Amino acid sequence: MLPLAGLKVVDLSSVVFGPYCAQWFADLGADVIKLEAPEGDSTRLTGPGLEVGMSALFLGCNRGKRGLVLDLKRPEAQAALDRVLADTDVLLHSIRPQKLKSLGLDPETLLAKHPRLIFAGLHGFGQDGPYGGRPAYDDVIQGMSGIADLMHRQTGEPRYLPAIVADKVSGLTAGLAILAAVIRRQTTGKGGFVEIPMFETMVAFNFVEHFFGHHFDPPLADLGYPRAMAPWRKPLPTTDGYLCMLAYTDAHWRGFFTVAGAPEHLADPRFATISTRTAHTDAIYALVGDLVRQRPTAEWLDLLEGVQVPCAPIIGLDDLESDPHLAATGFFTRVETPAGPLRYPGVPVLFDGERPPVGAPPHLGEHTRQLLQDAGFSDEDLAALLASRAARQG
Repeated sequence: MLPLAGLKVVDLSSVVFGPYCAQWFADLGADVIKLEAPEGDSTRLTGPGLEVGMSALFLGCNRGKRGLVLDLKRPEAQAALDRVLADTDVLLHSIRPQKLKSLGLDPETLLAKHPRLIFAGLHGFGQDGPYGGRPAYDDVIQGMSGIADLMHRQTGEPRYLPAIVADKVSGLTAGLAILAAVIRRQTTGKGGFVEIPMFETMVAFNFVEHFFGHHFDPPLADLGYPRAMAPWRKPLPTTDGYLCMLAYTDAHWRGFFTVAGAPEHLADPRFATISTRTAHTDAIYALVGDLVRQRPTAEWLDLLEGVQVPCAPIIGLDDLESDPHLAATGFFTRVETPAGPLRYPGVPVLFDGERPPVGAPPHLGEHTRQLLQDAGFSDEDLAALLASRAARQG
């Protein structure tokens, strides 16, 4: 049995932030219901696919869920959701608060009806601040939270990281916060409202190391962790490729300078301790770069592994699917569907040595009938609701 078996989650979110959070709940055993409007999540049309509405980006964030379609602009659909929520543990959404309130689905209204519900608002910004209610996507949050500026400081050009990092980090944070609220309910018997704003989440994420000297009042150093910002903090050129290497402890540096044939640098007071090396990051990384480019990658790997300095070659995206470690741990998996097989990176965590299985993503509204029957809809009620929806679509 997976750890979250028995937990019921309604995922009223779209794109990546919320769906990625909810996918983790599904991966860990929760019954996750993907609740969509009749037009479906926009990611259903993003990227290649074996069938319409089941495109690549949607597959990457919605596996293992069940699909429910309700047009929440309609009173009868809101009433149907209310019945679904009667035995739901968590409702998470990524709808702007003012829009949700106009639908009568704000936390105050729903928690009054369902006091054990965990209502999770995955917002762009904290709703009590001046940015509250503004729309936000990953690029916007990367720009506002310091990521684009960090890239500017390091490379001379403001850029986004080539990953949907704000959505994914915020999604993981949301999962942690929601589970904390679930645990609190075990002792208090009450649910509650949990707000997870992307902007604040990513500022906190970036300032783990980059707040640096500003932890002190007055500041003892500038913003930005020097080692992470150093121009030399990148894969280092060798005679035939690149080396990823991090000498961090005193022992690492002794090992590196010894096998590099440059033990005289061990006597340099600038490089004697973590504190002095941090103060002279540019100097030590420039020196490392000059030494590393004198030998081939394979030789460096042998030498550094011999003195237990963490190191590796670059592994390209094209090589990860055939990586021997990932193959040996059974990381990638295959899911059979009527349209054809799908391949997935697996759940990265194991429980008692076992990797949780990966489930297929839902077609739009695939489980609507069954989910509403489970919520107590009679055949007549269900027929009336579906007929009403069909008439509006027609």
